[in-house]
Amino acid sequence: MKKKGVFICIEGLDGSGKTTHAHRLVRNLQTIGFDAVYTTEPSRGEFGRFIRASVLQGKKRLPRVVEAFLFALDRVDHLEKMVEPALEAGKIVVSDRYVYSSLAYQGAAGLDLKWIEEINRMARQPDLAIYIDVPPEVVVKRIRRKKSVMERLETQRRVREVYMKFVENRQLVPLDGDKRKGEVEQDILKMVLDFLQNHNSF
Repeated sequence: MKKKGVFICIEGLDGSGKTTHAHRLVRNLQTIGFDAVYTTEPSRGEFGRFIRASVLQGKKRLPRVVEAFLFALDRVDHLEKMVEPALEAGKIVVSDRYVYSSLAYQGAAGLDLKWIEEINRMARQPDLAIYIDVPPEVVVKRIRRKKSVMERLETQRRVREVYMKFVENRQLVPLDGDKRKGEVEQDILKMVLDFLQNHNSF
């Protein structure tokens, strides 16, 4: 029987260390012997590159509804061209951000969560979604560059409130990220290995 892949996403506030830990998780899994790959959202595809240039790095923000549609389009493209083929090949795919980022950040910006979920209805559910929980006051101090509107303390507090709704309904598994990097790294690896041990394909 063909081995199924596993889709894992890592979520968190800006400055929570999610990118660092997504990379470290992939490296640690590869060291153990798993076929693991790193990916990110916005993706490196056509829509993702446009988002990075126009939304994340652009001087003028697009209307929030337009941004929400762009992220949803990129997600479909990302799944079709990168994630699904890797899963079909039996790989462990670790995504740095996924649909919960859209829900948290766009929801915190005032868009309706049900509507965001609706435009992302084509997005497959991850097998494991980890939320690295770091207090907003801590992440803001970690961010050394000039803070954008999405990185201000009040914004990060609103974003965390939305994330915690998905923790409460058990869509996201929380993990304490307000510790030394090495400790967080080992906590994530243990969580993932425990999950894989109980997964039918591994």
